[in-house]
Amino acid sequence: MRKSLVCAVTGVLLAGLAMPSVAAINDDLQNICTIVKNDDKSELRKKMKSIRDDYNLKLGDFYDGISCSGQSLIRFAMVSNANEAGEYMIKSMSRNELTKTEKDGKTIEQWAEANGHLAGTIGAVLVDRLNGK
Repeated sequence: MRKSLVCAVTGVLLAGLAMPSVAAINDDLQNICTIVKNDDKSELRKKMKSIRDDYNLKLGDFYDGISCSGQSLIRFAMVSNANEAGEYMIKSMSRNELTKTEKDGKTIEQWAEANGHLAGTIGAVLVDRLNGK
């Protein structure tokens, strides 16, 4: 009994040590809004690869936790005319993730249509992705 308890406690402690801290992830993501605003697809790709390698997280895993000037990343890309970065993010996320409602109760597509971005480059990529193209 004592041996299994020691093993269980050791396992919990090791799991805690292996989990990255939220602060570390936040530090690594702090300039992602600037990268998107600058439409730097290459730097965005590097940043996302780094997050994937260091924390085993994909864009969909942390997308909801990022806000750039009060907007989600893809909405921010649309507002900033960051076409390459926006297209890259859309293609990096699943259709399920792209159809989730955001904080204002609208999906990305609904928001883009209401704000005149659906006809733009990123909007067209979004519609194609949602339609399975």
